[in-house]
Amino acid sequence: MEEQISRAIIQRYFEKLQKNLSVDVVIVGAGPSGMVAAYDLAKAGKSVALFERKLAPGGGIWGGGMFFNEVVVQEDTINILDDFGVRTRAAGDGLYTADAVELSAALILGACKAGASFFNAVGVEDIVFKENRVGGVVINWSAITKLELHVDPLVVTARAVLDSTGHPSEITELAIRKAGIKIETATGKIMGERPMWVERGEEATVGDTKMIYPGLYVSGMAANNVSGGFRMGPIFGGMLKSGRKVAGLILEELGD
Repeated sequence: MEEQISRAIIQRYFEKLQKNLSVDVVIVGAGPSGMVAAYDLAKAGKSVALFERKLAPGGGIWGGGMFFNEVVVQEDTINILDDFGVRTRAAGDGLYTADAVELSAALILGACKAGASFFNAVGVEDIVFKENRVGGVVINWSAITKLELHVDPLVVTARAVLDSTGHPSEITELAIRKAGIKIETATGKIMGERPMWVERGEEATVGDTKMIYPGLYVSGMAANNVSGGFRMGPIFGGMLKSGRKVAGLILEELGD
């Protein structure tokens, strides 16, 4: 029995990994925008692999606001939450609350059931860059990176790469630093997140969701940081809408 258990885990994991060595879309960072994008892309028939360096996907949802595990969304995002079966309660002025744990769990389950593949505890340490296009990612176990072990990584190729790494916009930073590219911003560089202004931050999160270089897209707080948007705190409507928007943009580019 002991051997059979180990064999089943190893076999199934490596089947999943091998299947995802070349995909339509790689999503780095399994936060709210990344998981909504994964859901929509997978539902549209695209192969999607999500790489999350932490053990639990969900990004900043779990903690709500200062560990009060409730989050706020706007009325115009209820349709997205309905797709995932998330319950909400009216909070006045067009705002609604959702349980942070329920929302995290629902987004994870929804993306999984749509057909997206999650790889948790796996980080991205580099990009694939060929003929002036981002064409994949270089992955390694998060523990290897944390311990600074000299262990070579593996490569996953993709037709599109989505940076949904949150505030640091790590994949975009990698692309600029290592490939020397200029991205689609006012400065050609990462402009950095500005102080909190909820309304403007929510608008910018969606507005700045876009392809910033051939093959490379940004969503959620990564989009905010890249284009210099304002911070908005524990309100998640903009990030949900950002995930839906970026999925549409990627589908439009990939066609077929």
